[in-house]
Amino acid sequence: MIEAVIFDLDGVIVDSEHVWDAVREGLVRERGGCWHAHAQRDMMGMSSLEWSHYMHDRLGLRESPEEISAEVVSRLETIYRQEIPLIDGAPEAVIRLAEQWPLAIASSSNRPLIDLVLKLSGLGHYFQATVSSEEVPRGKPAPDVYLEAARRLGADPVRTTAIEDSYNGILSAKTASMRVVSVPNSRYPPGEEALAAADIVLGSIAELTPAAVDESGSLGTDMDSPLP
Repeated sequence: MIEAVIFDLDGVIVDSEHVWDAVREGLVRERGGCWHAHAQRDMMGMSSLEWSHYMHDRLGLRESPEEISAEVVSRLETIYRQEIPLIDGAPEAVIRLAEQWPLAIASSSNRPLIDLVLKLSGLGHYFQATVSSEEVPRGKPAPDVYLEAARRLGADPVRTTAIEDSYNGILSAKTASMRVVSVPNSRYPPGEEALAAADIVLGSIAELTPAAVDESGSLGTDMDSPLP
């Protein structure tokens, strides 16, 4: 029986993966770096410490990783304050699940961006814990951010469901021994390998129901029992 639910943020609640991509690519090109076709995929799921070093070491930015991270965050904050790109149906899904389970966020976004999104969207009070991958040793696909979110909720990872959209995110949650509900990002599909690792794949966040979260139907039966 599931006892907690942990949401990813980017690509699940906010349609922001392409915004991150545009901001980082724009910065690299402005500063004379060398952007390449695999950069977005490489950085998806990385913590801010990891992707800022990647932009410095691999994409050729001369600024320090700390300066790179701060500039990216500043540009994203400006965009979000103009219009927060919430995914249709995401707020309703959060509210729906919050009626049955404690919720947390496990995100690769920087802490200031997580807090800003939850404030601007009005969804902050539905989450009892939020974790940025910059607050744990390793970003996704390592399980660290999900394990820390479960710890802060006081939940057993085995009895926790993660809501994810990306390749690295699905593998992160699965490595943390969680039930994984995948809502694939149409702009950046996670690939068949990651989808095969998910416990259930939905067509959209609007399909995220209690039954998808807990296949036992929240009746206290074994998690592997079939639906009645």
